[in-house]
Amino acid sequence: MRVPYHEGVTAYVSALDLFSIGIGPSSSHTVGPMRAARVFAEDLVATGRLNEVGRIRCSLFGSLGSTGLGHGTPDAVLAGLTGLRPETCDPDEVRAAWSGLTDGATLTLLGGHTIPISTSDVRFEPRTRLPGHPNALTLTAWPTDSAATDDSWTGAPLLEETFYSIGGGFIRRGTERSSAQTRVAQPLPYDSSAELLALCDAHDLAICEVARRNEEAIHGAAALNAGLDAIWEAMHTCVQAGLTATGVLPGGLKVKRRAAAVRMRLEEYDVQPLRDHDTSTEWLHAFALAVNEENAAGGRVVTAPTNGAAGIIPAVGHYYLRFVPGADAAGIRRYLLTAVAIGSLVKANASISGAEGGCQAEVGAACAMASGALCAVLGGTPRQVENAAEIAMEHHLGLTCDPVGGLVQVPCIERNAIASSTAVSAARLALHGDGTHLVSLDTVIETMRQTGLDMMTKYKETSEGGLAVNVIEC
Repeated sequence: MRVPYHEGVTAYVSALDLFSIGIGPSSSHTVGPMRAARVFAEDLVATGRLNEVGRIRCSLFGSLGSTGLGHGTPDAVLAGLTGLRPETCDPDEVRAAWSGLTDGATLTLLGGHTIPISTSDVRFEPRTRLPGHPNALTLTAWPTDSAATDDSWTGAPLLEETFYSIGGGFIRRGTERSSAQTRVAQPLPYDSSAELLALCDAHDLAICEVARRNEEAIHGAAALNAGLDAIWEAMHTCVQAGLTATGVLPGGLKVKRRAAAVRMRLEEYDVQPLRDHDTSTEWLHAFALAVNEENAAGGRVVTAPTNGAAGIIPAVGHYYLRFVPGADAAGIRRYLLTAVAIGSLVKANASISGAEGGCQAEVGAACAMASGALCAVLGGTPRQVENAAEIAMEHHLGLTCDPVGGLVQVPCIERNAIASSTAVSAARLALHGDGTHLVSLDTVIETMRQTGLDMMTKYKETSEGGLAVNVIEC
């Protein structure tokens, strides 16, 4: 298992980690808990006590306890315990791992040991908030002779570990100060956009070239290019799947998929074009809807930088390929590298977790990444790129995370489509200037961090405020 690199010696997070291939509907509530559960199972194997396990229980705290049910967190935990990985698993194997349990069910853990399992083995503790992060879970393995009843346990556990799902699928153990486990010296380190721009000036490099040099120090050129191409292929596949799928999304809200219908209408326009009808913005919306409908259905998606905001970067990338003359695969590599250079700054200096910073930390971050990246492939200078990212982030400050029914559907799906438009607008606005502007990207990222701290918990992925309590669930 490749240990994810991030937050090493600098702010830079590898593109192959920030853009991780996983499943929906949530990077923090599905992907992260699955990874944590697999690590817990690996630790049981490593200690040599796997065959002594009689029962495993999981407690979901804070935001995981509040909206974990709608995000499929219990299913993800059980899937992770069996050894599944979000980047390679069949999403169908995850969807009913917990919710489909029947009386007398068993679970075969990673390593081959089988234990009894019931839905009561996953407990929701939304009012308990652990100090490390709002997304926390504790896994406890009990020996066979410790179980008195389903709800009463005696003796000492074989192993107990707490994990924090800190956004984007990244996890941190409760005893760790950082989730970084691999540190690689980078030739062009930076911790702020000011330092990044200074590097561009000093070495006469574009932002994507700074990112590439750091990436090649981590992975090598061949592995980097292959990884970037695989990430884009996964994004493209997700868009295509969403543009053809129909029906109603799972979860009880009965939200209809719309991307396929929009695609068919736009294809009619493109066959018989209306003289004054430009469909580029509508295609942009369709691309974003497609990804986030796939995510809501629990399909294969790429964290960009999270699942809840996964539609923006693929949508703007597809817009670039379809509507920008001269766009090509090399441009997509530059696009992704520029995006990750910006996203790294948000992650290091604020947050990409909706449970920590509200939706400004997810959709706002993705919009900034996509806007700066589009500006770059449209020929923008480093300062214009930084300006584009700043404009996009600035106009998402204070955005709450208030999913109706605890599902990544309303307002999340439409929010990605609108933010995709904002990303394109911000990029084109920045290109009309010379990169000089009053508010820096560093300033707006710090403002986002402070705003997240000030934001009430009910607006941070708990479904206890905003639309989540004012929309009647039918």
